[in-house]
Amino acid sequence: MGHAGHDHHAMMISDFRKRFYVVLILTIPAMLLSTMIQHWLHIHFQFTGSKYILLTLSSVIFFYGGWPFLNGWRQEMKSWNPGMMTLIGFAITVAYVYSVATVFGLNGMDFFWELATLILIMLLGHWIEMKSVAGASRELELLVQLMPDDAHLVHGDHIMEVKTETLKEGDIVLIKPGEKVAADGIISEGESYLNESLLTGESKPVEKRKDDKVIAGSINGNGAIKVAVSHGAKDSYLSQVVKLVQDAQKSKSKTQLLADTAARWLTLIAIVAGIATFLIWWISGKDLAFSIERMVTVIVICCPHALGLAVPLVVARSTALSAKNGLLIKNRTAFENARKITTLVFDKTGTLTVGKFAVSRIVTLQSDLKENDLIRLAAALEQNSEHPIATGILEKAKELSVSRLAAENFKAIAGKGVEATADGKAVKVVSPGYLKENKIPLPEGAGSDSAETTVYVLINDLLSGYISLADTIRPESADAILILHENRIKSVLLTGDNRQVAESVSKKLGIDTYFSEVLPHQKLEKIKELQTQGEFVAMTGDGVNDAPALAQADIGIAVGSGSDIAAETAGIILVNSNPKDIVSLILFGKATYRKMMQNLAWATGYNAIALPLAAGVLYEMGILLSPAAGAVLMSLSTIIVAINASLLKLK
Repeated sequence: MGHAGHDHHAMMISDFRKRFYVVLILTIPAMLLSTMIQHWLHIHFQFTGSKYILLTLSSVIFFYGGWPFLNGWRQEMKSWNPGMMTLIGFAITVAYVYSVATVFGLNGMDFFWELATLILIMLLGHWIEMKSVAGASRELELLVQLMPDDAHLVHGDHIMEVKTETLKEGDIVLIKPGEKVAADGIISEGESYLNESLLTGESKPVEKRKDDKVIAGSINGNGAIKVAVSHGAKDSYLSQVVKLVQDAQKSKSKTQLLADTAARWLTLIAIVAGIATFLIWWISGKDLAFSIERMVTVIVICCPHALGLAVPLVVARSTALSAKNGLLIKNRTAFENARKITTLVFDKTGTLTVGKFAVSRIVTLQSDLKENDLIRLAAALEQNSEHPIATGILEKAKELSVSRLAAENFKAIAGKGVEATADGKAVKVVSPGYLKENKIPLPEGAGSDSAETTVYVLINDLLSGYISLADTIRPESADAILILHENRIKSVLLTGDNRQVAESVSKKLGIDTYFSEVLPHQKLEKIKELQTQGEFVAMTGDGVNDAPALAQADIGIAVGSGSDIAAETAGIILVNSNPKDIVSLILFGKATYRKMMQNLAWATGYNAIALPLAAGVLYEMGILLSPAAGAVLMSLSTIIVAINASLLKLK
């Protein structure tokens, strides 16, 4: 909902509000002048022309208060698409025309007060309904407001204040502590912790330093940073999210089409039932007033307001809630189908694991050598290498706050490791292959866990210890798999990794099956294979190289950093690669579907009971619904549906 859309909406809300108050003020005298109400209150004052005053008041109510409905009816007829407005318009017109006729001599009782209360309640219902719809799209606006309006552009040696939307690629902006990041970009200087929770759902602040990516709308911590803008505002991650959410709210899902069809049917049923009710009572000898009153009541009762709102409110709420929690729904149908998933395919161990080597154990084989010394020496040799193992060792050295050592005469041992002089010793860090070649026996217990990679440290040609590294499993993974099992969903690991890693991760997490060393083009085949076994398959992949497989899966879930937001083939995008998110997505899909179904059942079910009562089926037993009571029931059901929708939560 852009600003134009929003302002239009706000105007409509205030328009309904104004009409409601005007009609409210006019309804009081109209009711006091009405014979029926006087009869109830035991007051009788009729004076010449009182019925003309009543007629005037009611005409204003009808034309001014009823205008939105009459106008809506005209629009619906223009496009041959009868819906709610047709029903209301038809009902109030019948009531008005009939009442006017009674003033000018037709025998019968007027309907003016029913007409007034009916329009009053309709206006109130619409006003409340528009407010609740606006509430759902307000969550979207909150997303839009995350973007700061102004940015501090670094211009030579001074800083200019500019509008965010004027930023272009390559500009450098300064983000002061506590401010929102004005544009997506790369940090060019400074470091800080950024809170990206509103965008990614990741609650803890993320440490960012030079060359790290930052997302517009995230909140800077206590360091000032300069950011090189990577693209203009309208291509920013946030704008894309907002656009996605808008598209998702507009895109019709199957349930919504179901609701539209139901509304169309109800309209037809109402008009047919209304006319039939009129004819049956009139032919059976009731007077005109009674027959028309029954007809009007049937038509009012049938107004499928609640039905019109049943699905859109849930859609709006679920889309906005998901976006806030880092689940971006591109395709509503995919999201609603999440409840059918029987097998979830995890692509790459990287979703379930952290995706980088971390030191899992340090073992020294010399009594006078401490673990820290071993790491210190290994780190000295690895500090110039980009290799994942090197990075893992250096991270560990930092974590243990080991002092840094310089290394000289650095030399690579082809394919087997590195050697150098450090701390006055000749140190080598080598692979098991080197040990084999030099006939050095492997120490007890080393290399026992097949998922680990082990490097050996030799000091002055003596095997002095070893360091094992493994890709650590994300803390959330085990929980995620457990919840899937509780929901009877099988998990499958489909990975390019070697068998040992795949097996070890699957075992630790209790994953049902794994396929390892699968090449990207084979992923598609594996998905098809599962589908032929009758599984409803969801696949998580990173959206770029898994496109064919994601498209083949019944539901494609792209996992990845903000940059891959436009993962074309996936119906759903997860901003974080957290496996827990995938699970909450499935559960939330189920909850959303349940809410829609509850709302549809409520909106259609109450008609099934109220309609016969309005038609006068139980007239003999003295049970009749008046048009005003019909209108109250109708508004009530609308409000119930709105409240039910707003109770939707993401666990």
